[in-house]
Amino acid sequence: MDRSLRLALGDSQAKKFARLGLVTVRDLLEHYPRRAVDPGELTDLSKVEVGRHVMVIVEIASLTSRQRRAGRGAVVTIEVTDGTRRLPLVYFAPHQGRVAYLEQRLPVGRRVTVDGKVGMNNGRLQIVHPRIDVVDSGLSDAEIEAQAQRPRLLYGQTRGLTSERIGATLRGQLDRLRDEDLPDPVPFEVRMSEGLLGHATALRALHEPETFRDFLAAQDALRFEEAFVLQAAMARRRAEAAADPATARPTRMQGLLDAFDASLPFVLTAGQLDVGGVISAELAGTVPMHRLLQGEVGSGKTLVALRAMLQVVDAGGQAALLAPTEVLAAQHERSIRAMLGPLAEGGMLGGADDATRVVLLTGSMSAGQRRKALAEAAGGSAGIVIGTHALLQEHVQFADLGLVVVDEQHRFGVEQRDALRAKGRTAPHLLVMTATPIPRTVAMTIFGDLEVSTLRDVPAGRAAVETFVVPEHNERWTDRMWQRVAEEVAQGRRAYVVCPRISASAGEAGEDFTAVDPDPDDAAALAAPVGAAGSPSAIPAVSGHADDGEHGPVRELASVEAVVERLRTLPALAGVPIGALHGRLAAEEKESAMAAFASGETPVLVSTTVVEVGVDVAEASVMVVLDADRFGLSQLHQLRGRIGRGALPGVCFAVCPLPFPGRNEAPSPSLERLLTFAGTRDGFALAEADLVQRREGDVLGAAQHGRGSTLRLLRVVTDEKVIVAARDAARALVAQDPTFAEHPDLAAAIERTLEGDREEFLERG
Repeated sequence: MDRSLRLALGDSQAKKFARLGLVTVRDLLEHYPRRAVDPGELTDLSKVEVGRHVMVIVEIASLTSRQRRAGRGAVVTIEVTDGTRRLPLVYFAPHQGRVAYLEQRLPVGRRVTVDGKVGMNNGRLQIVHPRIDVVDSGLSDAEIEAQAQRPRLLYGQTRGLTSERIGATLRGQLDRLRDEDLPDPVPFEVRMSEGLLGHATALRALHEPETFRDFLAAQDALRFEEAFVLQAAMARRRAEAAADPATARPTRMQGLLDAFDASLPFVLTAGQLDVGGVISAELAGTVPMHRLLQGEVGSGKTLVALRAMLQVVDAGGQAALLAPTEVLAAQHERSIRAMLGPLAEGGMLGGADDATRVVLLTGSMSAGQRRKALAEAAGGSAGIVIGTHALLQEHVQFADLGLVVVDEQHRFGVEQRDALRAKGRTAPHLLVMTATPIPRTVAMTIFGDLEVSTLRDVPAGRAAVETFVVPEHNERWTDRMWQRVAEEVAQGRRAYVVCPRISASAGEAGEDFTAVDPDPDDAAALAAPVGAAGSPSAIPAVSGHADDGEHGPVRELASVEAVVERLRTLPALAGVPIGALHGRLAAEEKESAMAAFASGETPVLVSTTVVEVGVDVAEASVMVVLDADRFGLSQLHQLRGRIGRGALPGVCFAVCPLPFPGRNEAPSPSLERLLTFAGTRDGFALAEADLVQRREGDVLGAAQHGRGSTLRLLRVVTDEKVIVAARDAARALVAQDPTFAEHPDLAAAIERTLEGDREEFLERG
């Protein structure tokens, strides 16, 4: 199975298959058909009708060709007969070599099957470009009929390799293998309980189905297998984590947490109380907590996480909060200090008796600031340590790390997460937060080793946010939009203007703009493939220009630098200070830009998606997203979540150059995405719509792994029942055999699935 295709096929053929990412026999056999066409029943020539798709068994009666009157190539007409009637087949051959090939392959008298759609030309029935398969002359009529009615398999192709050639090569290799050469990663008892074919049988039925029913049964078996291997891998991780005991962190009466709760000027939502209770109970146990906390924008995830951190501090431990960017880390430090007040001033004049310390640790801090933060973390006086990747460095030590909180999990890999967890004397508890709503099926597929808690309630008092899609070419609409921005600013409010790029000048033609000019602070953009969830570009673009077939001429995408200059010339914004924020700025410049925006010194902030998560300015009431069609639904929802965070009502403008459809016309896919965004504030509904609209390989981050998608048959949109069944079966197996000592074939399949950086893929959302 692991034999190189160079040895199996020779260098010339192997190079062609390598273009599809297929380098071993296993790769070839796992190149599953994209789809199968059920040929249906054979048709008698006497029953052939216009518009009907037919398949007939006939003989070649004649083959003639003539040069085309206009252009190169020839028209080839092949007359076929069933002995009584005749039917012409028409091919347009691009050159004389193709004509010669058809003449050699289809001599008069040869028996063939013809598969195609019947048309009409000059009052006579014909089939244009049908599929013609030569029939083995030694077969009986019954055998010919059975062979003709086998499903037609369609494989992903490349230059020099047709679907038919790929299928023939694949079947040739498969025929050389015995069933014992095709070990089954799914235990026999699991296959039996699910009523599924074994691996070898399913693989042969998928590539050589006798009937369409065989093909579907093979798909079912291999689809479950994919889900089972992934779920078993995550169930093993879950079991390994549970086997490494944590220090119990029970609640303490009259401690920091009680004092904090008593100081809150509002009542916790029912969801915050329920999720907080579950987390509290898990922190009090010796089995390490592994929990994903997801929630709607503004649902109070940070508050839930802070209460968990205070419980750990009350129990004598420390908590670390890992954020993906310095802007977000600084935002967390400010907001947590503000929420705690005197409770964050331990050892300081005016601090509460039971107060702790909150420290920030980032890569851009001065040497003196770093030494002070490191000493407080190592000595234990800092109960809460907030930072970026700087927390992961070897010299960062903790006195007793009891809880790790990871914000925006999809921006960190498993190695980074484990590097921080390794700093505890015992296994720290883990709370992962994400502001990107994750559909249930994705959560089960990607976060199978984490328990999932969801906050759907938004605290009372949050203002409504209206959303409008603004056509860029409509000057009346855009002028009114900028006037509205000015009106909000005049009332003491703030406005974000978000651009997909930093600079208009970066890169050369032909390069992808997200690769040329990403925001260094937008880790999702750097990690995600173009078109992925959270990527600035939902559609491929070129060097700051966009053209996906919907926009017409190539266009320049909005950049922070250019938009700042443009806004300063608009009459509507005359005299309004305008700031800029992006990842290329130094840390002090970012901090200064955010402080000026928050204070109102620069009430309009032109930014990249660095403001996507965590940034919290209560006075922000307007969001303008330029080139909004370049963003995915989930990211648009996160951006919109930066406004309406207080009592002020908000308005979001999604600006795009897409033409609006006329009456009885359907919108383009990109415009439909924006209209969906404008039509709902339910992040989970948008996440489901995003999942349906985009390729699943992108949803799962699998496009980073060479062959397009780690998942070949499993579809998280439609296969929830399969995923649930596989998860239950995998967890039951791991409970009995946590190391897979009795299931080596499963262990080997997991190792192959997670080879290279694919284990990190399992930890991304």
